[in-house]
Amino acid sequence: MENNRPNPENKKPGGFRFNPYWIYGALFLILMAMLFLPKNTGQSTNWKETREMIIQGDVKKMVVVNDRLVEIYLTQEAVQQKRYKGVRKRQDYLGGTEPNFSFEIEKGYLNNEIQDLKQTLKEKNLDPQSLVIHYESQSDVFGELFQWIFFIGIFLIFYNLMFRKMGGGGGAGGGASIFNIGRSKAQLFDKDTKVNKTFKDVAGLEEAKLEVMEIVDFLQNPKKYTNLGGKIPKGVLLVGPPGTGKTLLAKAVAGEAGVPFFSLSGSDFVEMFVGVGASRVRDLFKQAKEKAPCIIFIDEIDAIGRARGKNLMQGSNDERENTLNQLLAEMDGFGTDSGVIIMAATNRPDILDSALMRPGRFDRQITVDRPDLNGREEIFKVHLQPLTKLSTDVDAHKLAAQTPGFAGAEIANVCNEAALIAARHNKEAVDMQDFQDAIDRVIGGLEKKNKIISPEEKSIVAYHEAGHAIAGWYLPHADPLLKVSIVPRGVAALGYAQYLPKEQYLYRTEQLMDSMCMTLGGRIAEAIFFGKISTGAQNDLERITKLAYSMITIYGMNSKVGHVSFHDPQGEYGYQRPYSEKTAELIDEEVRALIQKAYDITEALLTEKKAELELVAKALLEKEILFKSDLENLIGRRPFDPIEDAVVEAEINSTGTIETPAIAEDNNSAILASEVTSTSSEEEIKGDDANQNTTNSDADQQDSITD
Repeated sequence: MENNRPNPENKKPGGFRFNPYWIYGALFLILMAMLFLPKNTGQSTNWKETREMIIQGDVKKMVVVNDRLVEIYLTQEAVQQKRYKGVRKRQDYLGGTEPNFSFEIEKGYLNNEIQDLKQTLKEKNLDPQSLVIHYESQSDVFGELFQWIFFIGIFLIFYNLMFRKMGGGGGAGGGASIFNIGRSKAQLFDKDTKVNKTFKDVAGLEEAKLEVMEIVDFLQNPKKYTNLGGKIPKGVLLVGPPGTGKTLLAKAVAGEAGVPFFSLSGSDFVEMFVGVGASRVRDLFKQAKEKAPCIIFIDEIDAIGRARGKNLMQGSNDERENTLNQLLAEMDGFGTDSGVIIMAATNRPDILDSALMRPGRFDRQITVDRPDLNGREEIFKVHLQPLTKLSTDVDAHKLAAQTPGFAGAEIANVCNEAALIAARHNKEAVDMQDFQDAIDRVIGGLEKKNKIISPEEKSIVAYHEAGHAIAGWYLPHADPLLKVSIVPRGVAALGYAQYLPKEQYLYRTEQLMDSMCMTLGGRIAEAIFFGKISTGAQNDLERITKLAYSMITIYGMNSKVGHVSFHDPQGEYGYQRPYSEKTAELIDEEVRALIQKAYDITEALLTEKKAELELVAKALLEKEILFKSDLENLIGRRPFDPIEDAVVEAEINSTGTIETPAIAEDNNSAILASEVTSTSSEEEIKGDDANQNTTNSDADQQDSITD
């Protein structure tokens, strides 16, 4: 998107920067000086000095103003005296119309001093009548009025600054005070702040782009549809995993259509005050109607669009539900030719309110899925362009083939990490090895070269990882192995095995069983060679337990439990289970039996292949990292290897990468895809509660690819 900030070249670093608040500060100081500095022009003195001047006959008269201020006027002869030299110039300059000295005295104190002075004059044989005293009462109407105006102005300035802070500092859409708190906080992109994103900047989403092209066509040629009596969809919901480009696609729609684009998040409607969310919804749609045709894009709409009536206390007020009700009313009140289209994005469509999804509101749902092989290649090409110095061996197709399941954000992160790794090693160009290291870094975590591991633990990890590798090598439906390593990586991972999962959405029972067997290979290898087991299989057990329960309670893959599914993505069952205690006991028994069956199959396999397992484990202890080509040299070619792609073969022969699983977007198969394609195993021996998953997740259903 176009950068609208000032050009940095116009700024002078470290130079003088004018701040308008300096003017306010200067005016404040001037006003304070005018109010509180003495207003008389005479020089200052006190009563003791004045008394001496009167006794010496130098005082012509004394004026008492408002019983507070005493002004002293000297005689013409006294002004000529040397001791009043500084006063003489002032007296000549002022023409004798101003007092020579002045001082303030407390009320009631002056009368006593004057009586005492007259008594002193009598004692010195001086005429007390020679002391001329005038009493005056003066009032400064303009000064008092100015003081009132000044203090009222100070209060108003403080009031304005205070409530500007409370109103968000006068930011875009937020209003400049607390009185504008109900205004929409949407950021507007129009002709002055044009959206520069187009469909050329969106790669890997060809199907989604075809869907939204009709929206662009309507915004450009609305009469084409309305003349035929057609009704344009009022709302378009973009659904997909995080990082797949939903927001980018919405910006591209606005850039292609060339219409105003209101962008905000679902959380922008939420405020601590009751009724603010609904007020912001009303203001948002009011602004949109004034700028129609336009697009309103609400990112993460599930923040306010959750199903109503869930977790609502009796008699309480749910501000989120009030906001949702107002949004539903505004969307349903649009005319068919208003020219305002609402786009929203979420990765949790299963929790949205059904009223929000009905026709007339969000009529269309566009799935923004994780890209396939061709889509990933296009995304890599887009993100490789900013890398100005690339080695000739960098191939976008090779990188795409090795990164199944990667979303656009993850691919962008890989490209950035590759550049950082190349710079860290002082390379002149980013080569293919940097991308391999970047994929390992993004998925598996940072390599822990300095982690101290005892020889015994290292041996356990080697045999554990060899068990995973051998089990997957000889199971017909297991994913192809890319690399196995006992180099610590991430927070608590002491080793990992990396696989290349297939990009598929449906899995058969035998594929799930092989996946469970391959996952159990690590623990069984420990039991066979050491006669003991460790905590390193914690994540292995978590994954197979979750997969076993999914097979029985969600996918109906058990004859005793039956062809039933207790999957409840929207929480309709609440805290109550949709089956009896007897069924729960049966489910637990069948889960244990299924896991035990997988354990027995794997144990028989690894016992038969014990020599090969030991060979691989010893090679791991020696080299720490083994690629597919190394295993082929040790134990021969994998009998069920489906990989025939020369590109991937070439990469496997040289290095390996950690792969993320392909993710099924269908609500009923998301867990299945997550379980089956969780392919890389990471071992940690620190304890049952020390394991940490080290890869990306898809909402709450995506498991770690490492165990």
